[in-house]
Amino acid sequence: MNWFIAALKKYADFSGRARRKEYWMFVVFYALFSFAAAIIDGLLISMAGIYFTPVLTLFALSMVIPTLAVSVRRMHDIGKSGAMILVSFIPIIGGIWFLIMAATEGTAGENQYGQDPKAGVL
Repeated sequence: MNWFIAALKKYADFSGRARRKEYWMFVVFYALFSFAAAIIDGLLISMAGIYFTPVLTLFALSMVIPTLAVSVRRMHDIGKSGAMILVSFIPIIGGIWFLIMAATEGTAGENQYGQDPKAGVL
C-alpha cells in the first residue's frame, strides 16, 4: 500500500524513474480498488436501480494522471522515452510489448532520466 500512496504523492510527476516494485504495486492496488468500486456499483445497481457505475467511473477518472505518470517514470527507468506508453495502443502486440517493457529490470546506475531508484537499496 505504501508504494501506491507514494505513486499518488507523485501524481503529476512525469520526471524521474519508477522501479518495477513501485509500478507493479501501483497496478495491483489499482486493480483491487477498481474491483471494490465495481462491487459497490453492483450493490448500487441492485439496491437503487442505478444503471451506471458512478464509483468506478470517478475512481478511474481520478487515477488517469497518476497512472500515466507512474507508467512514464517506469519507461524512464528502463531508459526509454515516456512516449513509449503509446505502444500499448497498437492492437494485440502493443499491450504485450508494453507488458514486457514494464517487467524489464531498470537501467543500473544513472541514466538520462535520473538516479537509479534502487541505489542504496539492498
